[in-house]
Amino acid sequence: MFEPPSSAANAISVTQLNREAKRLLERGLGELWIEGEISGFSQPRSGHCYFTLKDDGAQVRCALFKSRAQFLREKPKDGDRVRVRAKVSLFEARGDYQLIVEALQQAGLGEWLARLARLREQLAAEGIFANQRTLPYPPQHLGVITSATGAALQDVIAVTRKRWPQAHLSVLPVVVQGPQAVPQLIRAVAMANRDSDCDALLITRGGGSLEDLWAFNDEHLARAIFHSRLPVVAAIGHETDTTLAELAADLRAPTPSAAAEALFPDQRALAHQLDALSQRLWRTQRALLDQAAQRLDHARSRLRHPARDLTLQRERASELERRLHTALRQRLLSEQEKAAQLERRLKQASPARDIQRHRQQLAMLTPRLNTALPRRLAADRERLEAAMRALNSVSPLNVLGRGYAIVERVGSQSPPRAQQKGNEVIRAAHQTQPGEMLSIRLEEGRLAVEVKRRFKPKP
Repeated sequence: MFEPPSSAANAISVTQLNREAKRLLERGLGELWIEGEISGFSQPRSGHCYFTLKDDGAQVRCALFKSRAQFLREKPKDGDRVRVRAKVSLFEARGDYQLIVEALQQAGLGEWLARLARLREQLAAEGIFANQRTLPYPPQHLGVITSATGAALQDVIAVTRKRWPQAHLSVLPVVVQGPQAVPQLIRAVAMANRDSDCDALLITRGGGSLEDLWAFNDEHLARAIFHSRLPVVAAIGHETDTTLAELAADLRAPTPSAAAEALFPDQRALAHQLDALSQRLWRTQRALLDQAAQRLDHARSRLRHPARDLTLQRERASELERRLHTALRQRLLSEQEKAAQLERRLKQASPARDIQRHRQQLAMLTPRLNTALPRRLAADRERLEAAMRALNSVSPLNVLGRGYAIVERVGSQSPPRAQQKGNEVIRAAHQTQPGEMLSIRLEEGRLAVEVKRRFKPKP
């Protein structure tokens, strides 16, 4: 904990004071939601946003950095009433109290929801939510429209590899929030319908706030999904989130993983089903053979020594039994070959080779990283030392070290402007008056002198 100095001899610097004040503000208050009106909004070329948040009684400076500002749906303007999620901080260089904004939303969020409800009713009346295109099961080539770096894509890939490894996935990467999300999503749907050989589309992203999912409530995106030639599955956010894009799709899934499960069957379940059918076939054939044998025995018991007919029936029964056994063996061999083929395809889809290849790449890149890091540090250290030498070469203190001195006027005689910036430096004899007190600054220490006479410069 910070302890203030007990005496003037232990006084702290202004930098230490501001640094400690910043630490106390950030740790003591943490993140807060604050509502107010925007004033003095500006966004320089750096991409950062600066503005004042005010109400009737107070105001506070705010900074919204570029990494967060890029996700704003629309640029704020002076007079907007907003809610911000921010961290209370302090700008040490000037000692200014400020807010570091993490998220910004319009205070009139209820009006947004009302507009969304009206738009939903309008699109429903137009039939935009009545898509009933037939989804292939399973699709041979699925186009996935999502963020290339999001967790939703990894969930879809993981579930698909587990359930149906032979599926072909094509990723159409887009941003899934922010001002660029809607045009990229619409462009991806159009490109998939025009240029790809996909037989179905999956539009998906992970969970998020209402602001994060707002791009999927765009009217033009919903219409693009409705007019898509390819059937569309949508899985946006969590199960409780419902967007216009999902309503316009042919199938809505609660999560990205659930979408993959709905599109692709579980090959292991199919294998178990195949085994069950094989056992059922064997039992049915065995029952038919037993029934045939029973009928033969019953017919034999009713005959009264019909030797010729009996011989013919016996031969026929033997032939039928032989044909039945042959057909049974052939069917069994065929089912065994299918099972073996499925087993081979399953082994071919194993990720073991990819894992080994990535391990080899990691082993090759680790020594390169260990070698490059010291080199980078050495180069940065050399640049720092060169900058220090260059700074030292232009220092006025070096001039004093060569025997020169700086003459300054001190006291109430200095002009107001000079008093604001420091003692006035004397550059000519006519700037002084006899009897005036001057200060001479040497390399080590100062001298206080009095002007006795002024000498005119020699021509």
